[in-house]
Amino acid sequence: MRIAIVTDAWLPQTNGVVRTLTETRRSLEHEGHDVLVVTPEEFRTIPCPSYPEIRLSLFPKKGVFRCLDRFAPEALHIATEGPLGLAGRRWALRRRKPFTTAYHTRFPQYVSARAPVPERITYAILRWFHRPAARTLVPTEHIRRDLDAHGFGPLVIWGRGVDTELFRPHPAIPLEAERPIAMYMGRVAVEKNIEAFLDLDLPGTKYVVGDGPALPALRRRYPNAVFTGAKYGEELAAHLAAADVFVFPSKTDTFGLVLLEAMACGVPVAAYPVPGPIDVVEQGVNGMLDEDLGRAVKSAVALDRTRCRAFALRHSWQTATAQFVRHLQPAISGSGNSSASCRAVQ
Repeated sequence: MRIAIVTDAWLPQTNGVVRTLTETRRSLEHEGHDVLVVTPEEFRTIPCPSYPEIRLSLFPKKGVFRCLDRFAPEALHIATEGPLGLAGRRWALRRRKPFTTAYHTRFPQYVSARAPVPERITYAILRWFHRPAARTLVPTEHIRRDLDAHGFGPLVIWGRGVDTELFRPHPAIPLEAERPIAMYMGRVAVEKNIEAFLDLDLPGTKYVVGDGPALPALRRRYPNAVFTGAKYGEELAAHLAAADVFVFPSKTDTFGLVLLEAMACGVPVAAYPVPGPIDVVEQGVNGMLDEDLGRAVKSAVALDRTRCRAFALRHSWQTATAQFVRHLQPAISGSGNSSASCRAVQ
């Protein structure tokens, strides 16, 4: 099948959305599908205010239309609600093609954490965006229920996977720090609620692995914590495996892919009982959920690491991608020149 995916989130960004889409593309191609991913790298862009690593495409309509007309997709998936997603949505409506969308980010909560914008306004905008879709793909049952309560639909679940070859228990790396090591790994930004972790009174050492706009301020405010900056690939996985407990303080994620990555390394998780963690953490097995995050951390440290790894092994990208394909809405397409990439002409 010729499958087109339109996304405003792509490399070199490092986040769960990008990891999900890159792994999905890899699995789709492995299964023999012809995949086009329309990304910001094909267009002139500007940095997103306060998030310079996120690039927003400028006037992408013409280029997106050209890409999709040339590729003639049999199925179209619009992954994000940004400028490229809007252009892809417009193409589908103009050409009378069915399409699916995805809900990766809890934007109503995300926006309200940064600006005085009522959640109802953001929900209304998102409802407008997703309404024409044949299906909107969501990562968990709790997110499905939340969107259903806010008038979205039809909604289907598209699960997530984890690379268990990369994220695995490693031999101990020499982290020169007092144990136990409580670690956060991910984007260092206000919506991740990292201060809730760093404010905890815990034995041992707190580690923050990652980069983002809040990093300089947090380094100044919490001199006793260890901030490693961004890590990638094997080095990132080795740091994660060296932790005694992974702390996930975010309350705005739809899933938290890093939770599965920590578990694959044999590291138990401590988090709040909110959407995302509540769908991934089996209480007392691979992590602890508690409104008292400090209590969750202290309890999670004692959990069996082998059971964390065993849980992650049940979540493969192949299974998640098969679910993605089942949810696509194929269109009856005409002839077109198949291409795995598309250089937009502006």
